[in-house]
Amino acid sequence: MQETLDSRRLRYFMQVLEHGSVRGAAEALDMDPSAVSRAIGLLEQECGARLLERHGRGVVPTEAGLLLADYQRRQNSEQRQLLAQFDSIRKLERGHIDIVAGEGFIDWLMRHSLRDFMAEYPGITVDIEVGSTDDIVERIVEQHAHIGLVFQPPRDERLRTHHSHPQPIEALVLQAHPLTQLQRPLLLADLVPYPGAMLHRGFGVRQHIEAAEISEGLRLQPALTTTSFNAIAHFVTAGLGYALGARMPMPAYEISGERVVALPMANPLLSQGQAKVVTRQGRQLPPAAGVLLQRIVADIKHRALA
Repeated sequence: MQETLDSRRLRYFMQVLEHGSVRGAAEALDMDPSAVSRAIGLLEQECGARLLERHGRGVVPTEAGLLLADYQRRQNSEQRQLLAQFDSIRKLERGHIDIVAGEGFIDWLMRHSLRDFMAEYPGITVDIEVGSTDDIVERIVEQHAHIGLVFQPPRDERLRTHHSHPQPIEALVLQAHPLTQLQRPLLLADLVPYPGAMLHRGFGVRQHIEAAEISEGLRLQPALTTTSFNAIAHFVTAGLGYALGARMPMPAYEISGERVVALPMANPLLSQGQAKVVTRQGRQLPPAAGVLLQRIVADIKHRALA
């Protein structure tokens, strides 16, 4: 038996079974009966077995013919199911989206784009992974995630940027912190007397800070380094010191009636940060991911990342 069977001959065979005769199948197919007979003969050669036998004025399937008919019906059913699934994907009735993002983007996503999208398309499943800048770039480039939200990724021709949003790095402190009394953009030197918190070096925010440190000729010594934006937020709201970061990732915690304020930095390197929405260059996103991507970009344009 051949590894593949001719689909056209299989269709003729199923028509013969449906009509009970070669002549009936030929009329339905608008073909010459002899052409249908030849096609069935070639199909029997492909199968290596007789498929039909005469019965009165018509034909009936042999045991091999019954097996082939059952196989073809299963194939037809699976094809219909597959096409229906494709149609469901096109209509966003089903599908899956993988998102990778910095922790600071998650609250915004769940309050805006992703919340609204999942409410509108309940059949779509979503996986969100939180990571550093390096983690996000790797997962997008290796096509382990469809959409990435990241602060200032390195230049990489494999990344496609769909939107950039200015995200300056500021000093985040409680309103009563002494730094708020300076009434001017802060130098990194202004931070030296106070304990601070920063992200690890795998994050674009920290890489920007280190570039600013080099330009000002000093090195800050943070009291806390972490991969968690939440830990930094608690550090600030507990009154333990300042944090250097983008305003967007900081939750709006309050403690003893005091609020967190963002103080601008004087170093121009710290004002050049960009929050970006990225995908893999050249990758064709599935329909659901494409719709969510468009919604995220539109929402960022109309709603502040905060």
